[in-house]
Amino acid sequence: MDLLTEHGWLAWIIIGLVAGGIAKLIMPGKDPGGCLVTMILGIAGAVVAGFLGRAVGFYDAGEGASWIGAIVGALIILFIYRMVVKKR
Repeated sequence: MDLLTEHGWLAWIIIGLVAGGIAKLIMPGKDPGGCLVTMILGIAGAVVAGFLGRAVGFYDAGEGASWIGAIVGALIILFIYRMVVKKR
């Protein structure tokens, strides 16, 4: 599945939404944006994990992040988000 096709993006969005929800379950706490922002951060985590995984060689061109990669990406972005928002 090519990254730039609409099916590729749709898969990343769905995986990201689920990964954001799982990240929220793994890393509970009060987030300023709530569950919706956490799921959007999950989408960003899936995209970042896909790009980084491809750069490192975990994925071939056109492959998105795996479930584990998407969840780890969501956890990392959620952690960074909490640190940035906490400092405000």
